[in-house]
Amino acid sequence: MSRSTRQAAPKTGSDTDTVSDIGPDFAESTEIETTGERRPDGTGPGTGRGRKGGRKQRQPIPEVVQVQPIASPARMKRRHWGLVASFVLLVLAPLAATIFYLWTYATDQYLSTTGFTVRSQESGGATEILGGLAQFAGGTVASDSDILYEFIQSQEMVEAVDAKVDLRAHFSPRWPEDWAFALWPDASTEDLVWYWHRIIGISYDSGTGLTEVTVVAFDPETAQAITTEIVNQSQDRINALNAQAREDAMRYAVADLEEAVARLKTAREALTRFRTRTRIVDPESDIQGRMGVMNSLQQQLAEALIEYDLLRGTASDNDPRVTKAQQRIDVIRARIQGERQTFTSDNTDTGAVGEDYPTLIAEFESLTVDLQYAEETYRAALTALQVARDDAARQSRYLATYIKPTLAHDSEYPKRFILAGLAGLFLLLTWSIIALIYYSIRDRS
Repeated sequence: MSRSTRQAAPKTGSDTDTVSDIGPDFAESTEIETTGERRPDGTGPGTGRGRKGGRKQRQPIPEVVQVQPIASPARMKRRHWGLVASFVLLVLAPLAATIFYLWTYATDQYLSTTGFTVRSQESGGATEILGGLAQFAGGTVASDSDILYEFIQSQEMVEAVDAKVDLRAHFSPRWPEDWAFALWPDASTEDLVWYWHRIIGISYDSGTGLTEVTVVAFDPETAQAITTEIVNQSQDRINALNAQAREDAMRYAVADLEEAVARLKTAREALTRFRTRTRIVDPESDIQGRMGVMNSLQQQLAEALIEYDLLRGTASDNDPRVTKAQQRIDVIRARIQGERQTFTSDNTDTGAVGEDYPTLIAEFESLTVDLQYAEETYRAALTALQVARDDAARQSRYLATYIKPTLAHDSEYPKRFILAGLAGLFLLLTWSIIALIYYSIRDRS
């Protein structure tokens, strides 16, 4: 602020110097008397308190701070009008248009609900134990409910429902008046799938396996028809899964049985060829026969020795009876030695020349084990085939509907107040962000 100037007033007859107009804020000027007269306060040149008479006494002039005037009333400026205009244009006008559309052109929609789950007649056993171990180890096993969850949202389901209900004929006539909720007439299959995800809602609990489906339509009968068709198509898909499982089980069982039969035939043919070549029907019986011969020879040898000893005690060495007894003993011993050699010789008197008896026994035992294994496999394959036939005779999985498709009496959609409130909120947030960005750029520029 500027300082005030000091001006000297002209001398008067009273010899008084006056300094006036020191500042605009002072109501009166300051006077300094320089006469020799005594002042009312007792000071003056004659008192000895002041300076020498006749001289001017000057005092310092204080600095004056000039105060700004009070602010004038606020007035609307161009930027304020622009902000108001943007609020009207970006918030109020779209919100008014949204409210007008929702309460004038938006068609009432009716809700239909259904709920179902997949049940199985199979009892818990090794399959469930293995499934639990797979989950514990971190593996995932897709259940029938998981398959239905994806199937309901697939294009195949949309095409199946459209073939029964004709979705385009129901949702297209309200176009273009209700352009936000209706389906355009020339919609392609992909567009119909996109619109399908707008009119259905699916909730699936993987813990309990419960699936709940909701459908909205422009009339309650169509909504109920769509949910009913969803249930029917889901049941058909479960039946198809059952049929496929039965076919796979039967095909695998039949294949295992055919393989077991072929293995059994091969084992029996090999055993037959062995018997034909060796002329041994049953080596165990043959061994028992040979051992019987050996035992008989041993017994005859013992009797011959006893008879020979008796003859030696009563007859001389030249007695023909002694000689005959000795010959009989030698023959029996030779026969026993020959029988023992047949167990290890190449000629077993069975037609298998070049093969010793232990080798034939080992081959026969191997063929017998193969035959027993083939017979056990054949019995197991027959049992598996019978079980597969029993499973195929009954339906192991089926769709249990715990909420039948409902028929609405009042329209629940569109939720006009909620949509209008959300539209106003987002419009206000959008306008606020744009305004903040504008003023931020304006203040930095």
